[in-house]
Amino acid sequence: MTLVKPSPSTSDTGAAQPHQTTPGPEEWYRAAPAPVALPRRIAGSMLLTLALCAIIFVVWIAFGSRLYYARVQHDDYASFRGPLAAGTAPTGPTDPFNPSRLLALGSPVALLNIPAIKLNAVVLEGTTGQVLEGGPGHLRDTSLPGQQGISVIFGRRAAYGGPFGALSSLGPGDLIVTTTGQGVAHFQVLDIRRAGAPMPPPVAAGGSRLILVTADGAPFAPSGEVYVDADLVGQPFPTPAMVLSAGNLSSAENAFGTDALAWMPLVLWGQLLLLTAAAIGWLARSWGRWQTWLIAVPVLGYLGLSVADEVTRLLPNLM
Repeated sequence: MTLVKPSPSTSDTGAAQPHQTTPGPEEWYRAAPAPVALPRRIAGSMLLTLALCAIIFVVWIAFGSRLYYARVQHDDYASFRGPLAAGTAPTGPTDPFNPSRLLALGSPVALLNIPAIKLNAVVLEGTTGQVLEGGPGHLRDTSLPGQQGISVIFGRRAAYGGPFGALSSLGPGDLIVTTTGQGVAHFQVLDIRRAGAPMPPPVAAGGSRLILVTADGAPFAPSGEVYVDADLVGQPFPTPAMVLSAGNLSSAENAFGTDALAWMPLVLWGQLLLLTAAAIGWLARSWGRWQTWLIAVPVLGYLGLSVADEVTRLLPNLM
């Protein structure tokens, strides 16, 4: 008996069926999409991370830094009003509880009030970019406001709250009030000047002058300096011996100074950021894209803010 193999093109009913074949391994291999190479995915994650850091930096400078300034000012005022009331606030460049030690950078030393521009701020010791993130800073080789001689205070033009952003709108006769551990001092503005303008008359013997300094020009593109000169109305407070001179200050404390010490932490934070980006690229392939980014976003946000903070220390301190 001869067996007849049924034709694959006909069914039991005799109707013709289309010819179908099962693809072999070669056909499946050609049809499947090629997986993205791991190095390519990691490089893409790094580029995406760098773009995210650039966005975080812009948002931090424009908006986040104002929140940081407000928090530091709130905390410093809360900690400074007690010593002011108790008469233990600093009256010179040294720690009132340990005269052999200089005041720590960032220590509150005065309150500054300028009614014409509605400014109320805590003045901090030092003028580095990091100190000026928290508020106006007192130049350490000058006397405190209200004491004999010249007192200089720096403040930012735009970033970190921009406390001195409206400084150039002051005019002769405007009032400036400072409060230190020695009491309240009232100053009257002489004039506004910029680089190259004539200097004001010298301070009278036994007198006191306050000079406020900030950046001139566009908010985030400074083109020079603005000075506000104001003389004390009344008698100055006693002035302790100065233990610092201009030669004792670092270049970061000068006008438009930058903090070179920020390079080291910036490099370390940057390396950690790149390693994290590489890990994200590897996890996204082996674990899953959305699961990975759900965890990665807050980590990258923290690292991005840390990098942004170090970068701002490399920018001019009056910006």
